[in-house]
Amino acid sequence: MTTTARAGARQAPAAGRRPRKTASAPTGTDRIPKPSQGWYRVPGTDTKLRRVTTILSTGCPKPQLVFWAANLTAADAFANLPRLVAASLRPADKEETYDWLRKGHIRKKDERAEIGGAVHDVIEAHVLGQPIPESFLTDDEIAPFVDNFLRFVQEWEIEFEASEMVVGNLTDGWAGTLDYLFRSAPIASLLKVPPQTLFVGDTKTGGELDEKGVYPEAGLQMSAYRRAEVCWLRDGTQVPMPRVHDVGIVLHLRPEGYRPMPLKCGDDVYAAFQHVQALSEFQRVLSKSVVGEALTLPVTEERAA
Repeated sequence: MTTTARAGARQAPAAGRRPRKTASAPTGTDRIPKPSQGWYRVPGTDTKLRRVTTILSTGCPKPQLVFWAANLTAADAFANLPRLVAASLRPADKEETYDWLRKGHIRKKDERAEIGGAVHDVIEAHVLGQPIPESFLTDDEIAPFVDNFLRFVQEWEIEFEASEMVVGNLTDGWAGTLDYLFRSAPIASLLKVPPQTLFVGDTKTGGELDEKGVYPEAGLQMSAYRRAEVCWLRDGTQVPMPRVHDVGIVLHLRPEGYRPMPLKCGDDVYAAFQHVQALSEFQRVLSKSVVGEALTLPVTEERAA
């Protein structure tokens, strides 16, 4: 294969000038794009790819989160009525207590993010064949998640192909980090596909088992990963994205158990993701210039009088 570097001729520096230092091309794991402020930048290029999770958070309405936050605030208020009443009588405490109450949903999200991050670390360690950190096995909050994850792997004969892998679509302008790719003969059998079918998988640790915690937006996310053009291996090598099935699996993992949930993520769902991407781009760029300044009638002598 002829590359630009091989085909181009190196020019000599102008007389009396030192050669300009050029940045060395990224090698190894430095070639893997990393997320920053809603984007992935492809190292060694000027290519910026919008982060899938950013696209979904800014372009896809989530009315259920509004009710969740409102219910959480109401629950916090009733659970802390004496504190609220006391603060209402002391101006010095009122603002601080008000701020604490309105940020209840942020505290809850941070707690969930901590548990979710730990669970993802467990999964990654298992996929890589590394020992699961002892701190996770002895933590009263995290240990039940670990036990149920290991049950899922054993009972459903999970064979992992990749974990925490960055994938991207250079044509459509996005990138993301998928949870894992895997094979499962029992799941394939239930979905009536060949046993070696490759699935994209995601883990959700929120909500309540058999009630809520897995939402359709997860299908949008997996539909994007399924339509990735390229992916980056752990050594930094960029390779074509392997073909995966148009049904993904969300592992709803909770302390009391787990459920493998099939979600459609085929081309029709990806078409919806592209609409969400367009809305996200509208919010990012065009929305800032849509509303003009208020119109005012020109001042005339008659109006001035």
